[in-house]
Amino acid sequence: MREDYPMLDLFEKTPDLVCIVNKAGMFKKVNPAVLRTLGYTQEELFAQPVSVLIHPDDRDMTAKRRTDLLNDKPLLNFQNRYISKKGAIVWLEWTSVYLPEKEVVFAIAKDITSRKMVEIEIEESYRKYKDLAAHFKQHVEKDREYFATELHEEIAQLATVVRMHFESVSRFYTGTDQSINKSIEHGLATSQLLIQKIRKLSYSMNPARIEELGLDVVLLSLCQEFSALTKIPCVYEGRFDEKALGYEIKLDLLRICQEALLNVMHHAQASQVKIRLEAKKSKIELTITDNGRGFSHESKQSLGLQKMQGRVDSINGKMQIKTASSKGTTVHVSVDTAK
Repeated sequence: MREDYPMLDLFEKTPDLVCIVNKAGMFKKVNPAVLRTLGYTQEELFAQPVSVLIHPDDRDMTAKRRTDLLNDKPLLNFQNRYISKKGAIVWLEWTSVYLPEKEVVFAIAKDITSRKMVEIEIEESYRKYKDLAAHFKQHVEKDREYFATELHEEIAQLATVVRMHFESVSRFYTGTDQSINKSIEHGLATSQLLIQKIRKLSYSMNPARIEELGLDVVLLSLCQEFSALTKIPCVYEGRFDEKALGYEIKLDLLRICQEALLNVMHHAQASQVKIRLEAKKSKIELTITDNGRGFSHESKQSLGLQKMQGRVDSINGKMQIKTASSKGTTVHVSVDTAK
């Protein structure tokens, strides 16, 4: 073994790419794996700087890391792309050290092209899924807005007219026919129940106005509407930066709150509810607490909770539910906003 460079006897044996590069960035020694992977002859490699072989998009990044390396900062598991002689992209993962006494870089790389191709394919599939999910959500939101408008401006008004009609009949009918009186009473009760049902349904379909008002204002309004509709006090606290959250995250946090309040409205038998949304480092955390009756493990599979979990999953969040019989329920959602 030559004394110029250490461990040269490994060059011929290892399947990894092994090379020695001088301080000027020129190959001084390569093993057969380098030649096989990049497709160049030794003479061709030695005739050009290493940087020429690096993918153009990775050259600046690699140059910065090489400067750190020459300043005695080892390069560990660094990934970049090279262009083979045939024009193929080759992904390499490097571990390198600088030997100042010899003024050379000793580097070992693994060919991770197959692995990166799989990762890229998965990322592309995930991106398409996210784009499709966002497109679907936009259509759902438009439908919600349409139905909420129809409920509020058309059906609710018609139900109110029916209620007023029965009230008018009740005032002016002076007869003693019990069947007619009972029909009027039934009509009044039914029309009032219909109005209440429409209000609840309209609340559940309430369109998001996040872009117009901001999430903080919309959540405060949501709690106020809930309290007015159910007579259950609902407190909201918000400590976060609107600009740090994308529209999709804000929309899903709103719908999660809405679904949770609907669960409280229909099942919890609570006397108070609290919603807190706050930023913590690189996360946004949502907590919804009620003092209702709680629910069993089996009830965790309810449609409402499944909808909430679906919303959480769509923004790569995590949801935890703490509940016990007669001890209320706490829903905690955490979303990483740094991704």
